[in-house]
Amino acid sequence: MNKHVVEQTVIFFSVSKWLLLSSVVGIMIGGLMSIFLNILSRAEHARDLLPFPFYFTLPFALMLTTWIVRTFDPNATGHGTEKVIEAVHKKDGYINAKVIPVKLVATVLTIFSGGSVGKEGPGAQMGAGAASFVATLLKFSKSDRKKLVICGISAGFASVFGTPIAGAIFGIEVLIIGVIMYDVLLPSFIAGFAAFTTAQFLGVTYHYYDINAYRAFSLDVTLIVQVVVAGVFFGIVSDLFITTVNTLEKWIKTIPYNRYLKAFVAGLMMVVISYFLSENYLGLGLGTIRDALSPNALISDNVHWYDFIFKTLFTAITLASGGSGGIITPVFYVGATSGVVFGNLTGDHVALFAALGFVSVLAGTTNSPIASIIMAVELFGVHMANYAALSVVIAFLITGHRSVFGSQKLALNKADNITIKEGDDLEESSISINMKDIDKVKRLKNRLRYKQLRWQVKNAKDDFK
Repeated sequence: MNKHVVEQTVIFFSVSKWLLLSSVVGIMIGGLMSIFLNILSRAEHARDLLPFPFYFTLPFALMLTTWIVRTFDPNATGHGTEKVIEAVHKKDGYINAKVIPVKLVATVLTIFSGGSVGKEGPGAQMGAGAASFVATLLKFSKSDRKKLVICGISAGFASVFGTPIAGAIFGIEVLIIGVIMYDVLLPSFIAGFAAFTTAQFLGVTYHYYDINAYRAFSLDVTLIVQVVVAGVFFGIVSDLFITTVNTLEKWIKTIPYNRYLKAFVAGLMMVVISYFLSENYLGLGLGTIRDALSPNALISDNVHWYDFIFKTLFTAITLASGGSGGIITPVFYVGATSGVVFGNLTGDHVALFAALGFVSVLAGTTNSPIASIIMAVELFGVHMANYAALSVVIAFLITGHRSVFGSQKLALNKADNITIKEGDDLEESSISINMKDIDKVKRLKNRLRYKQLRWQVKNAKDDFK
């Protein structure tokens, strides 16, 4: 038989197989996510039944989630996506199905009480857990199980946030920095669309943003320069977020006290800050995100310059002290509110920079620039693509070889004079920099210090006169 005919036949059966499998898994995960989102919504509405501010329960909720996760499944700890990436790389995609109810309960408790976490990470972890359960039940091969679990990540993300294309790309881009796994591209797309459509059919609604002011593509050199500078700014914000989350987690672990006491004290700290300053840093923070992205200047003025800093701290404390939930929604919050800060500094285009921050900080903290650009189009419209592409890629590069997901594999060198060992986990990777470049940086620092010293001396002389 003709070799070409055989090849096409094999491909046809492979496509048919994954069309069926990913559709079934996507529909199943869409149903699971609709249950999760419905329970979460009901829990948030139940806050009004309390005779006191809901976040007063936070210290006790953090203690309870710590106990639940530690007792029933330690893999349900943290923000979820990290454990899925680890399972794909180190366990051939195997995830124990008990993580699904444990993650659901722990996340709902954390968000109900005001813990600063999101819902996308748990969605991805529960989706991947369901896919792994199906693959194990049907005795799939290890490679097919990994594929199906990646589909689960995509389906979970797509159905929770309402971005099927970005969800599919995110599921395959977040695993290895610099590599998109094309062999899982079709199944991920199908699973994402199936989950998203199923969730919509079951009553889940999504919020999209329309920034009409930027539909024109007239050449505006000033705006382009501002977007470039914004990309650098969002890269720095991403690096600050990663550093804060990782540092606080390590520091709290080293404190020589009972883990339940640490959870209680951490929760109490957030309660005090929220009571005397603002409740805006608790929970999902979707109201603040909507305000930041509003084209109405009066609404975006509700966002303060320090909001993204406090949200970063609340997220780091929540996760480090035993809270369970995603990290992507806090990233969106930090990105959008820092974008408002940048827009106010430049004096214009506040909503545009809030939208750019929304996707750019996602790219910087998770190393997923392609998914972030597509998300900008899905959430804000195709007119955002040019600006988003520029800001997202710059933020992704400026952040360096770092991520909120330490289990990501390295397969990309972000600069010519930096040497990395490809295939290593980020948390275990060794990165070496050319000594000449280190010397250049040192000389630049010395020059800046010298100029600063001269400026101080000059001011002192002027004051003396």
